[in-house]
Amino acid sequence: MDVGTLLLWPLAALFIILGLAGLIVPIIPGPILLLTGLVLAAWAENFTFVGPVIITILTLLTLLAHALDFMAGAMGVKRFGASRKAAIGAAIGAVFGIFFGFIGILAGPFIGAVIGELSIRKNFQAAGLAGIGAWLGMIVGAAAKIAIGFSMVGIFIIARLF
Repeated sequence: MDVGTLLLWPLAALFIILGLAGLIVPIIPGPILLLTGLVLAAWAENFTFVGPVIITILTLLTLLAHALDFMAGAMGVKRFGASRKAAIGAAIGAVFGIFFGFIGILAGPFIGAVIGELSIRKNFQAAGLAGIGAWLGMIVGAAAKIAIGFSMVGIFIIARLF
């Protein structure tokens, strides 16, 4: 084993651990870090067990996880019958929420959806439902991101073993 390979393994492990943490902590881009770690692990073995096909599948899953994560809040808002402005507000709230820590991440989409809905209708019940929809969408998106992340690890392990 050469020095480069010895450096790749701890780096791969670090990225995989950070990626798994990022599946739960919204501030950390979990799927991207996880993909990076898995590619580094494959590289450490000269792509002997995990080749271009598996790397492509893992990359597509990473893109899907990010897309679902961003779209989930807006889809939750729409599911509760809210306006387009509420969906946009949820997305903006999610982005701004990142800057306010864990509470901001949880409350941002809700507050954004409520403000967006109140800008169209002055109905607090409809605005509250839009906020609940955004929050539920965010939870569903996080669950999907976790499922996809663990699927990525499973695919890597299966490719590695067989």
